[in-house]
Amino acid sequence: MATAISTQAAPEAAAPAQTGPSTFRLLRFASLVMPIAAVEAPLTTYVPPLYAAIFGFNLATIGAIFLLARLWDALIDPAIGILSDRTRTRWGRRKPWIVGGVAIFAAGALGTFLPPKGSGAITLSISLFTLYLGYSMIVTPLSAWTGELSTQYHERTRITTYAMIMTAIALLLALVLPSALAVRLAGHPSTELAAMGAMVFALLVITLPLGLGAVPEPPQPTSALPPLRLAESIGVVFREKLLLRVLASNWAVRLGQGVRTALFVFFVSVYMGRPTLAPALFLYQYVFGVLACPIWLAIGRRIGKGRAAVTGELVQMTINLALLLVGLGSWPLLIVLTTAQGLAQGSGNLMLRSIVADVADANRLETGHDRVGLFFSVFALSDKAGIAMAVGIALPLVSVLGFNPGHANTAAALFHLKAVFALGPALAHLLSAAIIRGFPLDETSHGEIRRALAARDAAGLVSDPSRDRWLAEDAREA
Repeated sequence: MATAISTQAAPEAAAPAQTGPSTFRLLRFASLVMPIAAVEAPLTTYVPPLYAAIFGFNLATIGAIFLLARLWDALIDPAIGILSDRTRTRWGRRKPWIVGGVAIFAAGALGTFLPPKGSGAITLSISLFTLYLGYSMIVTPLSAWTGELSTQYHERTRITTYAMIMTAIALLLALVLPSALAVRLAGHPSTELAAMGAMVFALLVITLPLGLGAVPEPPQPTSALPPLRLAESIGVVFREKLLLRVLASNWAVRLGQGVRTALFVFFVSVYMGRPTLAPALFLYQYVFGVLACPIWLAIGRRIGKGRAAVTGELVQMTINLALLLVGLGSWPLLIVLTTAQGLAQGSGNLMLRSIVADVADANRLETGHDRVGLFFSVFALSDKAGIAMAVGIALPLVSVLGFNPGHANTAAALFHLKAVFALGPALAHLLSAAIIRGFPLDETSHGEIRRALAARDAAGLVSDPSRDRWLAEDAREA
């Protein structure tokens, strides 16, 4: 990509100073991610066994249903990204998609968590397909809107940090509630499933009005829309080398996290011999994940997003390598490493997600087209690909190496479980760091791009009354 642009002639004043929303407004806006995050853990962990108990489905049928639903989810992401970039309405580009997505998401959640008696595989598949359609219609435009809230390099990281904090809180709720329900509603799987759905609906009702009115969308581009050509849009992604580096680095991050997640319960319950502690320790790690976001925001401000991403990945690599030192009774060491993992987890995700909007700015300067929705949609694909491959690699690998969770395991099989649990994520995080190391789009170069965009694009100099209003209100609150 040609980033060597003649920006020195662009006056400094051409890029208007811009601050982001207040903390209160960002928390309201970021709350929109909570229903989406809260549905992830139940769908991947708790719903499949409940379906088996309620409807008598075998594991092959359940696996096929969820696999097809996730493939459908992956296919529609880029289409929604492209279409939301091209949307022009009096209510904005992203908001109509989110509102429509919430309605579809709610309909799918109703069929997924409150399935009619006697539902078959086809009925449940339709519910899941509907749920994931709504999911993508919310997530992709919301991610793009998050990236558009500010044009400033570090402010984008701050905005992304709040979204990740609310995501982590929702994940905690989604992990705590099923554990409590499993005790109180043992033997009543339909009620347990309905209670999980009730949490998702409660979050939808609370966060939709709270979040949609928190901040306005940026002014819509005034440039003429090019003809819609899907193949051409996909070609743009493959030609954008900076974006491909971000996607590859994020894929490796998710691969490492996915291997760790897939084997965590097996490691604690079988290798360490304490199955009752596995859920609590997993939850413990997520608690520190909430605390980690502000820490990595400060690190990113100090050394830049690219360097912070590399630092975070190398820290995670070191922590995972140290797991090789954990013996059968080394609980203090495991607690320390789990704490450190929680504080480091999400560092790469945070920085890389924030970089996507910067890459979209560089692409808009080069091509004249705004593709932030498309870029965030393929970023989501890298998330899903990494997690899917992690499960597809980790579980078969430990099985081939002799580990069997349902039987007595040899010392060699237990060692192989620990080796994959430690080395798999370590190598993935090292790969992520190597890919993103030396990323050229730093604060200085991004500032030059924004000045050039402001000088060239008349829309960048137009005042947005709604944005001016909340900036003034935030100044009074401060």
